Amino acid sequence: MGLIHSLRLRIRAELEAAPEHRRFGTGWISGVGALVLSVACLLLVISLRHPGWLGMPELKAIHSHPAFPLVIQFALIVSFALAALNLVLRRNKTLGVVAMVLTLLAALLGTAASAQQTVGAEKPTIFFGLDWFVLNVIFTGFLFVPLERLFPRTAGQPLFRAEWREDLFYYLVSSMLVQVLTWLSFAPALFVKEHTHWTDFRAWVAGQPFWLQVLEIMFLTDLVQYWVHRMFHRIPALWKFHAVHHSAKSMDWMASARMHFLEIIALRGTTVMPMLVLGFDYSAVQFYVLLVYVHSTFIHANVKWDFEWLGRVLVTPRFHHWHHGIEKEAIDVNFAIHFPLLDRLFGTCHWPKRRWPQGYGIPGEMPSGYWQQFLHPFRRPKIKPAAAPPSEPHG
Repeated sequence: MGLIHSLRLRIRAELEAAPEHRRFGTGWISGVGALVLSVACLLLVISLRHPGWLGMPELKAIHSHPAFPLVIQFALIVSFALAALNLVLRRNKTLGVVAMVLTLLAALLGTAASAQQTVGAEKPTIFFGLDWFVLNVIFTGFLFVPLERLFPRTAGQPLFRAEWREDLFYYLVSSMLVQVLTWLSFAPALFVKEHTHWTDFRAWVAGQPFWLQVLEIMFLTDLVQYWVHRMFHRIPALWKFHAVHHSAKSMDWMASARMHFLEIIALRGTTVMPMLVLGFDYSAVQFYVLLVYVHSTFIHANVKWDFEWLGRVLVTPRFHHWHHGIEKEAIDVNFAIHFPLLDRLFGTCHWPKRRWPQGYGIPGEMPSGYWQQFLHPFRRPKIKPAAAPPSEPHG
């Protein structure tokens, strides 16, 4: 255990190296790339060995595609090459050595995984989305990391900034428990749908043009989400859960994943209600799920674009960053996730021209670590000294 702990600390130290040790030509970029690819390939290979337990059924088509093993093999070759480059360029060779070992391990397990997948896999009733975690992080990372490096709002904010491990673990938990989250989120809407007989109306809704259905889903979902979101800010018992999301002191694409498990269930369980109960076509619902996933990640991203013209119609990063601002003027504003019009209608819009918040987070202390933050809403607050001023509510 001591050796593993020491290795973990060395890997973390390399990932969080000082700026002068992360420059191009130092071997840091190749080391990080090799480590990311090797870990991704190893986890995907493990999920292929046990597709019934560790794979999402919705991703089965990807796994069974003839090109999928070739993609993994290509990624392993690239990972090995990057690891070798890191060993040549960098004095501290921790990332390169670890990546090379993981790459070789993934390659050894890969053959057995392919054979097992061909024969067939167990079919348990419960699964954990390990493959979804990998594809989730890879997709969003490759989409937003280049944008944040090229157009940063906060210049100099490192990729592995403070709290990155917590936010990555939030990705892991929500991905691995995707089946539980989906079932708990969809159960209320499916119950209402089953006990309402709107066959003709639902057929009419599903028969609308695809683009119109997507816009309607966006508006109705945002309307529900607005009021649920606002309740999480105004009701102290609910704010304890939502404060976890606001505790992030840095804004980037990973910060969007920081949400308390129970808040995810409550928020998704209410926002899916219009989509399922009103009978929108499944293809429109699927498209919206992808759209809201990318958009919600984007508005948390560390990008400097103002989007002044677009921000009048759609929520942009600057608009949502004010929702996370530490300033007093940022308290309880900008609840919409898609349309700023809702905040304008209900008096919660705050979008000062050309200005961004000076900082992010919440007043007071939030414990670090996923499990400490998970338990935080259930713990009684510490009694403050009589001379201590009362804390302000925060949005």
